[in-house]
Amino acid sequence: MVIKISEMSGKLKGIEAINTNPLSNDFCKRMNSCGNSNIICTECYSCSMLKAYRKNCVPAFERNSIALSTEELNDIPKLKKNDIIRIHAHGELINDTHLNNIMKVVNAYPTKTFSLYTKRMDMIEKHFGNIKKPQNLILVYSNPKIDIPLLDIPKHFDKVFNVCRTTNLDKINCGAASCNTCRRCYNMNAENIIYEMIK
Repeated sequence: MVIKISEMSGKLKGIEAINTNPLSNDFCKRMNSCGNSNIICTECYSCSMLKAYRKNCVPAFERNSIALSTEELNDIPKLKKNDIIRIHAHGELINDTHLNNIMKVVNAYPTKTFSLYTKRMDMIEKHFGNIKKPQNLILVYSNPKIDIPLLDIPKHFDKVFNVCRTTNLDKINCGAASCNTCRRCYNMNAENIIYEMIK
């Protein structure tokens, strides 16, 4: 099955992404419906968009979910537009097979920088406990707690992405109109603790 590469819009315009479907991801569904308003997943922009004006993206994202999580990837997708790639502008890691397949793509493009955003610390620990992380991969821990910034970067990760609603607003360093211009999340030498105002 061919992996769909998304050409992003909005603040991610100009960046290619490998997305999956959060609406069918058990982890995402559990977090989205947890009922805790202090968890960012309950306000998931991706789920909201895919249920409304981005419904047309769901079939392609679902095909990616199935292809990446059920079998070893044999056909490496063609990435050509940019030197930075976003993993999961929509979606989240599904299982070990999914992560293994993402690593196949990362290793196939050593001159491109990949930023993988995930809350699945358990899967990252399991995968990178025995192997070295590729140099062209930036692992961003997506802190699920609103207004409770994480300042210690978890093991194997390179950055932490925090979301603020009422506190630490003076520390906001994500808010650029263009991620492709800012590149803070795609540069290993830039700040490693990111703060964003809740969307």
